[in-house]
Amino acid sequence: MTGSRSFLNPLSLGYLIVVAAVVGWVGVDTLFVEHADASLAAVWAFLVTAPASLLFVMLPDSLAWAGVVAGALVNAAVLGAAYRSINGRRPHPTA
Repeated sequence: MTGSRSFLNPLSLGYLIVVAAVVGWVGVDTLFVEHADASLAAVWAFLVTAPASLLFVMLPDSLAWAGVVAGALVNAAVLGAAYRSINGRRPHPTA
């Protein structure tokens, strides 16, 4: 149950939405936008999931993108733990 609580909070979900939006933008830029030179849009996917994703950057293409997924999940779990820690310190209102 603690694993799902790490991801089911506003901070983690907001972060994962931002990551999904950036990865979607990278996909659209890669597939549909003509560039005279190479596009550096994919760098943003690694930046928003850093530092964990940066460990995968030197691997081949598909494994490097696995780093984006791993980085997003690790960062969301850390944000979830921080949210639970901060939220646990507030007094809960009694009904």
